[in-house]
Amino acid sequence: MGRTAPGALPLATVASNVALDINLTTIGGETRPLEEWITTFHLASVVLDPYTNESSWILKTAARILDGFRGADARVNLVVTCSAEEAKEYLGPLADSFLVFCDADRSFVRGLGLETLPAFVFVRGDGSVEATAQGWDPAEWKHVAKAIADTCAWIPPRIPMAGDPSPFRGTPAAG
Repeated sequence: MGRTAPGALPLATVASNVALDINLTTIGGETRPLEEWITTFHLASVVLDPYTNESSWILKTAARILDGFRGADARVNLVVTCSAEEAKEYLGPLADSFLVFCDADRSFVRGLGLETLPAFVFVRGDGSVEATAQGWDPAEWKHVAKAIADTCAWIPPRIPMAGDPSPFRGTPAAG
């Protein structure tokens, strides 16, 4: 779970395990329970609310971070709290670059116990939530990236980098 570094933004407690029967639907319409999405690979997810400025501010950084894990034993993805059509419009070309899940009813967000978006979440293959960062706090996102890298024997991407936004709290996950 997320930790709070000195001077970091406070984080809410999140679920230690997520229900494996929560359905995740891709932007292309394929629906499967979480259990099937994590059968082979862990899940490294950036969760975004396309109706807020804050999620837009982190989009470029999120794509860079997820790109850093391509090839690792983690299924990198974006979870967008809207319909497939809205996700395509919001993400533009990123919709074709990443696995995208649409969580319009926010069942995955609730299952994770998230209170603030954007969020960076690492779900292991057994459904345990290994690390979570809510809002944009580079130290927290770095912690999640390190957890992914340690688990997958990978080198984590550099966080933060020039061009990344200043830290911000995010917006309520409930919408």
